Amino acid sequence: MADVHDKKTRSYNMSRIRGKDTAPEMIVRKFLFSKGIRYRLHQKKLPGKPDLVSKKYNTVVFVNGCFWHGHEGCRYFVIPKTRTEWWKNKISSTVTKDKENYRRLKKMGWQVLIVWECSLRGEKRNMTLENLFQKFTNG
Repeated sequence: MADVHDKKTRSYNMSRIRGKDTAPEMIVRKFLFSKGIRYRLHQKKLPGKPDLVSKKYNTVVFVNGCFWHGHEGCRYFVIPKTRTEWWKNKISSTVTKDKENYRRLKKMGWQVLIVWECSLRGEKRNMTLENLFQKFTNG
């Protein structure tokens, strides 16, 4: 199936996809800040550049998009029907890198918390955020 957009439009659309300050990330940031949790953003010196880093709680948080990070069993993770092999390889590579980054961070003594985009939608949002706060403060 051919792309419904011309090359210029597709390029523009893809350039608008951001890795920082995404809507799910902003939900998590605002919630934790409102609870008194202070953090740094996207620390380049740490493996995987975690979205949030709290030295006080020795915790890093990754807010993962279900599609881009291959959230198995999630309805938002569907391999596109075009260039299927390319997408499988790309997402598989991302999942592998994620696991390696989590492993390295844990070895460095960090508590690694992962929040999936789908868990911030609808009725699950409040429970997800409260659980995140509990894990943050209780280790």
